[in-house]
Amino acid sequence: MTLALENAGVRAADRPILADISFRLEDGATLGIVGESGSGKSMLALAIIGLLPPGLRAEGRVLLDGADLLSLPEPALCGVRGARIGMIFQEPATALNPAMRIGEQIAEGLIWHRRVAASAARAEALRLLERVRMPDARRRFSFYPHELSGGQRQRVGIAIALAPGPKLLIADEPTTALDVTVQSEILDLIGELVAESGMSLILISHDLGVIAGMAERTLVMYAGTRFEEGATAAVLRRPLNPYTRALLAAMPGRALGALAAGRLDRRAYRLASIPGTVPEAGRAGPGCRFADRCPMVVPACRPAEPVWREVAARHGVRCIRAETLL
Repeated sequence: MTLALENAGVRAADRPILADISFRLEDGATLGIVGESGSGKSMLALAIIGLLPPGLRAEGRVLLDGADLLSLPEPALCGVRGARIGMIFQEPATALNPAMRIGEQIAEGLIWHRRVAASAARAEALRLLERVRMPDARRRFSFYPHELSGGQRQRVGIAIALAPGPKLLIADEPTTALDVTVQSEILDLIGELVAESGMSLILISHDLGVIAGMAERTLVMYAGTRFEEGATAAVLRRPLNPYTRALLAAMPGRALGALAAGRLDRRAYRLASIPGTVPEAGRAGPGCRFADRCPMVVPACRPAEPVWREVAARHGVRCIRAETLL
């Protein structure tokens, strides 16, 4: 399975929401997508699977094994969504049907996509529930979503995504609503299941530490477009965009590690932050979208938006000053 986005975007009636998103994900590979809230990460995921909100339309090309998903009629796209591309949503409480028992929700994908008989689907759904380590899975099989904790609901969401046997899994902030201990368990589970099945993975997260541990390549998004993309080790070790550098500087883990090693005075330390806010989707002014917040801004950043270019082997960036960071 190969997924390729070519100049993909999302447009509202009066303005672009996402623009100029391109990447290629090979069979069995992992891609992390990172950026602040409002950068367009979740919107990009919804565009890939054809679940954009009303009033928005996808542009460009989204190629799955060479077939453009954006040109498919809805019945054909329904055959791709779930069966070939599974998705774990960031808020399981809203992703699950509150009126259906969780076992039925898992079995539904098996019946619909794999044409499994109802009895066999229920047996497989229970196996999947046990596979995602649901405590006392047999008893909870007949529970409704509101009878489960947040972490348990997310395990149900993972089981639903895995049930039809997709080749690509998109995990959109899968631990946002969970406490720290459960977050770690869910991320470990996703990594284990992806490695076990050989699926490709797109992992969307605010946390560069999570991306560092799970993704081979990283795409950094800002204000509806790509700002940097490359091998995760290269992007995190030597970022070529000031925005990526700012994200890294704001990681709490760096401060905690330095404090533990005695390299920082706790009383003097202040966690780094990025001043200002992400521009509203489609409302960025002329020039670089990050210019008003960037510590490296120069007058040349403002007249026109920087073009995307590759400045190192398979390492692209949208910044006119990238060479100064090499």
